[in-house]
Amino acid sequence: MTDWRDDLRGLARDLGSQARRVARAIDRGVAREPYHIAGYRGYASQWRALVMGRAVRDEGVVAPDASHRSWQNLLNLVRRLEADPLPDARVRATVGGTTVTITADEEGFVRHWLKCVNALDAGGWHTVDLELVHSGLSSPILATSRVLVPSPQAAFGVISDMDDTVLQSEVGTFLRAARLMLLENSRTRLPFPGVAAFYRALESGTKGSAPNPIFYVSSSPWNLYDVIADFLDAQKIPEGPLLLRDWDWSSALEGHRMHKSSLIREILDAYPWMSFILIGDSGQQDPEIYARLVSEYRGRIPAVYIRDVSRTAARSSAIQALSTEITAAGSTLVLGDDTLTMAKHAAERGWIDAARLGEIGEEKRSDEGAG
Repeated sequence: MTDWRDDLRGLARDLGSQARRVARAIDRGVAREPYHIAGYRGYASQWRALVMGRAVRDEGVVAPDASHRSWQNLLNLVRRLEADPLPDARVRATVGGTTVTITADEEGFVRHWLKCVNALDAGGWHTVDLELVHSGLSSPILATSRVLVPSPQAAFGVISDMDDTVLQSEVGTFLRAARLMLLENSRTRLPFPGVAAFYRALESGTKGSAPNPIFYVSSSPWNLYDVIADFLDAQKIPEGPLLLRDWDWSSALEGHRMHKSSLIREILDAYPWMSFILIGDSGQQDPEIYARLVSEYRGRIPAVYIRDVSRTAARSSAIQALSTEITAAGSTLVLGDDTLTMAKHAAERGWIDAARLGEIGEEKRSDEGAG
């Protein structure tokens, strides 16, 4: 096992070298572009839509490329994190025949449930037109976001964590997690082996069913939205509403558990007719969060899939105790070392086509070779 001091020394060497490159790049001056709107993927029912976005200054973030050096990735991260918001921005949003003007918060964030005059068609994505009409701007600034309306014929929905569930992040090991976030980009980060094929199988379901919606809930900051969205696209992982976190003092006090729990409850309450499979990992508090939700929403959550990334006796024992609680509440917890364990369980329950197991296993082996 790698000693943490080796991690620290390695990270210090890398950051020292990259920081000097970043400092030189910043010293050369990065032209400050006008404000723009970053639209975030949300979700909707037929009569209301969750509109999300942010009014922020364009810091000139460069599109990711697998050939980028570590210092370029670090510079892009610095630009994302230092992006200046437009406090109290006025954003006009239009969807479903309704137009409303929303006032952003002090960090430029917009989050608003919009009531639609015209019903949105179920079973697909709908465009939300956004317009920044804040006073002091020389001309309106336009952008779009999208919202997903699940089909009533969907067999179930999926709510998935991102870090150490889909995306290899090593959040349980601070130094390694920091190295990945600071020095890699969306085209060099790795998924867990087989996860893309598994999620495609979950989305497809079994023959005759409509596509099953997948929602991604993470404690990563909104500054990294484009990184995560591009990662999902690059890995051919099904797109879905992407719900992240505003890293401010209020969210710090709120805590990881409350943040994730409230977002998941909001999804469950938006679709009371739909059951949901919850997917997470053992590294943080996903098992505890999900166990509480299974108890609160009895009969709505048929399974909880937990990727075992901690693999300590104490943590396994704690999760086993939670598994007993979840079983008593009428659900099932599956703790697996790899994606195929979860996929086999889903196939046994008839949630995915068993014929897709071969594809998942093949992709898993391919991903392991790439890692």
